[in-house]
Amino acid sequence: MGIANKLRLSSSLSRILHRRILYSSAARSFTTSEGHRPTIVHKQGLDILHDPWFNKGTAFTMTERNRLDLRGLLPPNVMDSEQQIQRFMTDLKRLEEQARDGPSDPNALAKWRILNRLHDRNETMYYKVLINNIEEYAPIVYTPTVGLVCQNYSGLFRRPRGMYFSAEDRGEMMSMVYNWPAEQVDMIVVTDGSRILGLGDLGVHGIGIAVGKLDLYVAAAGINPQRVLPVMIDVGTNNEKLLKDPMYLGLQQHRLEDDDYVDVIDEFMEAVYTRWPHVIVQFEDFQSKWAFKLLQRYRCTYRMFNDDVQGTAGVAIAGLLGAVRAQGRPMIDFPKMKIVVAGAGSAGIGVLNAARKTMARMLGNTETAFDSAQSQFWVVDAQGLITERRENIDPEAQPFARKTKEMERQGLKEGATLVEVVRGVKPDVLLGLSAVGGLFSKEVLEAMKGSTSTRPAIFAMSNPTKNAECTPQDAFSILGENMIFASGSPFKNVEFGSGHVGHCNQGNNMYLFPGIGLGTLLSGAPIVSDGMLQAASECLAAYMSEEEVLQGIIYPPISRIRDITKRIAAAVIKEAIEEDLVEGYREMDARELQKLNEEELMEYVENNMWNPEYPTLVYKDD
Repeated sequence: MGIANKLRLSSSLSRILHRRILYSSAARSFTTSEGHRPTIVHKQGLDILHDPWFNKGTAFTMTERNRLDLRGLLPPNVMDSEQQIQRFMTDLKRLEEQARDGPSDPNALAKWRILNRLHDRNETMYYKVLINNIEEYAPIVYTPTVGLVCQNYSGLFRRPRGMYFSAEDRGEMMSMVYNWPAEQVDMIVVTDGSRILGLGDLGVHGIGIAVGKLDLYVAAAGINPQRVLPVMIDVGTNNEKLLKDPMYLGLQQHRLEDDDYVDVIDEFMEAVYTRWPHVIVQFEDFQSKWAFKLLQRYRCTYRMFNDDVQGTAGVAIAGLLGAVRAQGRPMIDFPKMKIVVAGAGSAGIGVLNAARKTMARMLGNTETAFDSAQSQFWVVDAQGLITERRENIDPEAQPFARKTKEMERQGLKEGATLVEVVRGVKPDVLLGLSAVGGLFSKEVLEAMKGSTSTRPAIFAMSNPTKNAECTPQDAFSILGENMIFASGSPFKNVEFGSGHVGHCNQGNNMYLFPGIGLGTLLSGAPIVSDGMLQAASECLAAYMSEEEVLQGIIYPPISRIRDITKRIAAAVIKEAIEEDLVEGYREMDARELQKLNEEELMEYVENNMWNPEYPTLVYKDD
């Protein structure tokens, strides 16, 4: 492309982005990520101070205080946002211990309470604190602390956040969606609470995971917090403890099943897409039997994806490709890796399907390639090794059932234990998605010493922390320094002395789902394709430098999350363009998107990421 053409395209991009700054909702003016034009509000005085979307606290200027009837309602000293954060952080450190409900209350939950109070008062400042301290606070607003929050949600509930649709709302959901005040919603995270992390059926308490995920969409992807919506679909619970708890906030009835269940989810999907036709819906923590069925039911019709199935798979694939690189081998050698997978739930099967597709694509995408790829996996569930002799086998796991004769040659049989499988297979990778804490016992890890790999890898991916299959200390103490370790929840690195470090890589979905959501939003793609998900995974796999990977670092630090998300979003858009799925976003139509070069695409993404800055507020009477 010539210089003149580049200048014209850059000028065109600038004009489009400038027009975006002038965009505002017809019914309600929202703070936009694209500029700092004044925001029109229809309230004054205490009503403004009690609205977390618009409250600035002591950062209201004297001019705004006059305009909004705030004179005398705030201390006279005007503080900027940095001063506010400094004051909050000082108080946070002091109050962490005081906020605990006795000695049994974990400090992390105390931090969550304090941050949640800030979220209730002042959203802009909350997200500024979260973004500036993402490494410290991501584990508080997300895994592992969010699991503890969900377990105690009825007791922690103070202010409603998000929307609740229940089995009792059948026939009313189409009108209910209009109770939400935002005219525009870009991102919904929805759960039915049936399988929260590895904690099981938590019913209506599961709303906490939807809130936590959307906090990361805002912090990592720059989705405007006024355009996100956490949703709980309450179809009952099979948790007997909750059914008998008088303080439980949800429906105290057993879960709906079969067509009754599907009818509720269908009605919800129709309702939200009627009001917000371009919204992206992320399904979160649905039990396995529904996760796959609902994904297949909706994925070709709506802009949706399932993070447990597709996000977990993408992060795992990125890590597995990183493990190949860490051995000093090219990623194209991935189809040669022998992988034992512990866990055959929605996450485990999702990883297996994605890994098989990736291997097959590298081998030429033929039928033979798929057969060859399939032979690289050994799946162990609660009943042991899955073979073709398994009775009542889950249809999703069926393709990965091993042939009996082949297993006999390896000295294995149906139902063989995990340690027996590891000894017999001598895998390159042991991947845990079982939600069974400590599953990778000393005996299992000792068996991994027999791996034929020059640098074996342990992936203990289950969340929260207590469900991790092993700790990095367990793995490194038995297998030594020359191994790769990754986990779903954060752990500290292992120090060996003499400057040697065993790196604990956090292979968490937060590296992928914000970029997948943002890229889908900005591309205007009507669906989330397999190619877009693959592009996201490969972008993450290639993010680390060769030097970092050879040191055993296969996932980046969380401190880089916004840069990672920006790059993944750009990769998703690029793939959507190649698949002819782009329809554009606001003023940027599909034709303009297709003209952007790589640098301009990154600029386009960055300019559409919301930043937590206070807008100037102007009052207008209704």
